[in-house]
Amino acid sequence: MSRFLSIQAPSAVVMIRPHGFTPNPETAADNAFQSRAEQESAQAIARSAYREVTAAAERLEAEGVRMHLFEDRGERDTPDSVFPNNWFSTHPGGHVALYPMYCENRRRERRPEVIEMLKSEYRVQEVIDYSGLEHDGLFLEGTGAMVFDHMARVAYVARSHRADPVALERFSTHFNFEPMVFDSADPSGRPVYHTNVLMCVATEFAMVGLDLISDSRRAIEVRARLEESGRDVIALDARQIANFAGNAIELSGRDGRILALSQRAFDSLTAQQKAVIERSARLVPLAVPTIEMAGGSVRCMIAGIHLSRRRPT
Repeated sequence: MSRFLSIQAPSAVVMIRPHGFTPNPETAADNAFQSRAEQESAQAIARSAYREVTAAAERLEAEGVRMHLFEDRGERDTPDSVFPNNWFSTHPGGHVALYPMYCENRRRERRPEVIEMLKSEYRVQEVIDYSGLEHDGLFLEGTGAMVFDHMARVAYVARSHRADPVALERFSTHFNFEPMVFDSADPSGRPVYHTNVLMCVATEFAMVGLDLISDSRRAIEVRARLEESGRDVIALDARQIANFAGNAIELSGRDGRILALSQRAFDSLTAQQKAVIERSARLVPLAVPTIEMAGGSVRCMIAGIHLSRRRPT
């Protein structure tokens, strides 16, 4: 397992701890991963989500990941605030992007205090704000819609109305990424709503639901592109994707790289797949079953910070 730092695996993250979590009714129409436990009260669900985020943040801190934990006390009615990776991303060289969000209640998740923290603690050269594209009906939901290969400068994108081609072209031009776009569908024929539930790109491996890429020739091209970058490609089946195995993120901890994923995702992986991952990253499963009711998992909960820290004055 490598101890070397990687541009792909950030050592600091932003997470949001919700005090009034609930699955978002506005996103349920196109997010087949959402579910609802009817037997539980809203208060019980909110308490469980709060505990899950608290425990996940503490575990990652214990692994040596620098944690910036913000509270969402419910003042702005933002049920999906626990997924900050959709409204902003950070990039080496001091660049930050703010994104246009598809659902109206998700647009309220953008928090100036998060960006101010980044500016004060890290070297931020520019903030490019694409959120105005919402008025034109153009959406691009951050590292939900795009899965970045920071080393090869490729943005993998599953087509959806949460990943508009015009917005994607603007972002790719500004941030110097080559977009690799494909159609996707789950076993029932529904498009996958976010690319980051379909694939995870780490430093030395990638996990991807190749069978969910609609065009088999395009799936071969995606695999080839990942292999060209020197990565081992771990093919995930539809059952594993449904259990959020693709929704993982590689981070740099105190003792080397780790792969943060949910317990449910971890349990769905085969012993052989885990062995490939553990050649370069230690698996760190986190129990987030309540959060997963909202249709996202550990990767969605984490906004990686790919910025240089400021030196103390």
